[in-house]
Amino acid sequence: MSAMPEPSARDVRDELAALRIDRARPPPRSSRRWLGVAAVAAGIALAGAGLAAWRWFTAPTRVEVAFATRSEPGAALSGPVLAGSGYVVTGEKYVSIGVRVAGRIDAFFVDESDVVKKGQPLVQLDDRDYRAALARAEASLRVALATVDLRHKEIERIRELRRADVASQAALDVKENELRVAEAQVAQGHAEVQAARVNLDYTVLRAPSDGVILAKLKEVGEMAVPGGFAGSGELIRMANLSDLRAEVDVNESDLSRVHLGQAAEVVPDAFPDRRYPAKVVKLYPQVNRQKGTLKVEVAIPEPDERLRPDMSVRIHFLADARPSETGAPMVLAPGAAVRREGDAAFAWVVSEGRLRRQPLRTGAEMGDRVVVVDGLLGGEALVVGDAAGLAEGDAVEVPSQAP
Repeated sequence: MSAMPEPSARDVRDELAALRIDRARPPPRSSRRWLGVAAVAAGIALAGAGLAAWRWFTAPTRVEVAFATRSEPGAALSGPVLAGSGYVVTGEKYVSIGVRVAGRIDAFFVDESDVVKKGQPLVQLDDRDYRAALARAEASLRVALATVDLRHKEIERIRELRRADVASQAALDVKENELRVAEAQVAQGHAEVQAARVNLDYTVLRAPSDGVILAKLKEVGEMAVPGGFAGSGELIRMANLSDLRAEVDVNESDLSRVHLGQAAEVVPDAFPDRRYPAKVVKLYPQVNRQKGTLKVEVAIPEPDERLRPDMSVRIHFLADARPSETGAPMVLAPGAAVRREGDAAFAWVVSEGRLRRQPLRTGAEMGDRVVVVDGLLGGEALVVGDAAGLAEGDAVEVPSQAP
């Protein structure tokens, strides 16, 4: 039996090289294509899952909402026909309380925001000079009264002497004239005493009416004089806040939409969630020719502590209420909540803390509200204001408020 030939070293190296995997060689073309598709699909799936997780677990976005309303059949409907920016004023404007006599301020009995009653003391001036003047006038009056008594006694003696034909008629006439002069001095003394008492009373400034102190214009120790430059005699400014109003300038072109007795609504800029019923009570008689506007005042019958003079407000003039058709209730949505994309309308509805895009079919506009023919039932919370970046299913947070 013949022996097998032993392999050479070269043959062994060739066999080992054939078994080695060449990692630098690219896979076949078909394998590369399927691997790329799988990688893209996996990336899309991961991105979608990440986006969904981010939207679900991210902190909710705070949004402002307003509620859709549904009218009862035959209910009276009205809406704003005009709106403008104005200020809160008082019915009697502001009362600046000044001094009638000069003096140094000794004390203030009130402070800003204090509620005062008519006749209540507000400021005390240094009254020593006026008390001295009153005492001097009263002393002069007593001198005049004593002089009158003396003249009466002198006349009685002269008359007795005249009856005895000891005194002349001329002497009697002189004494009677001196009596009349003394009586006139008594009347003058009474007037001086009264004037001194009035001046002394003026050293205490009192509230001319019920109201609230708005500002103190001077401090204790300062001098106050009547009139003067830049109202140097004014010490206190007050107002009667029980009669609050709001005034606004209305363009001439819009005057046809405003009339006396018209219902209105006042919305303070500081408290946009507060709405105060109002009524047009004054149309000023003259148009401002430079601005082409007429000043209009509305009375606020039920003000509260939030309303303050000179506060900026938004005034909505309402159309006269008209009843809706019997049997045809209407759904009204805030105009700021209705979004449009081309001819399509929609609104973002907040439901259980999530956003839902709700298509709408709208009808006529009623001031700042829009009639919704289809898409809402009434009572839905609708996002108003900026809606940039919102998407279906977003978690949102809304302030606590009721429809």
